[in-house]
Amino acid sequence: MHRLAGDDGPAAPWKPPVDDVFQAAARRHSAARPAALGRRLVARAVDTAVLATVTAVAAVPLGTKAIDHINGKIDAAERSGQTVTVWLLDGTTAGYLGVCLAVLFLFGVVYDALPTARWGRTLGKKLCGIEVRDIEGHEPPAFGAALRRWLVYSVPGVLGVGVVGVVWCLFDRPWRQCWHDKAAHTFVAARPPSA
Repeated sequence: MHRLAGDDGPAAPWKPPVDDVFQAAARRHSAARPAALGRRLVARAVDTAVLATVTAVAAVPLGTKAIDHINGKIDAAERSGQTVTVWLLDGTTAGYLGVCLAVLFLFGVVYDALPTARWGRTLGKKLCGIEVRDIEGHEPPAFGAALRRWLVYSVPGVLGVGVVGVVWCLFDRPWRQCWHDKAAHTFVAARPPSA
């Protein structure tokens, strides 16, 4: 047939039509379902264990130095024979605390925000088959949103009020968003079987 048409070159193989971008986005959007709370909890426990381990590597030696510093201040106060106020938080111990918090936040950005922006998941989320998605595009969030998500999770968590933001997802409908999800306009979705 090619000779009749005057074409001597090889026939090009048939290629299936390219999937329509809008239809693919609509399928992802309709397939996205909020992840089960149990899987989210297990994923967060894994991620918290990793963060706590790395932070402890820095915190234990600095904590030991801080305790030695405070004990030295108490011993000096006892030797003076006077009633003296010994402050537990001073320039030295505040510096140690600052280094521990810096390790926590910097490693949190590297461990949580960067992978969330790149792939939509951390190690814990990958193990549990869940991922973070943008509410509107159903893609992994941009780095700014992932960073905002991490900060809104971690800062209240360090201050001790973060539990309220996490429990929020028990009552939130339809996406079961925690405070950090609301701040970043994200939700945690169960990954489709093909992902």
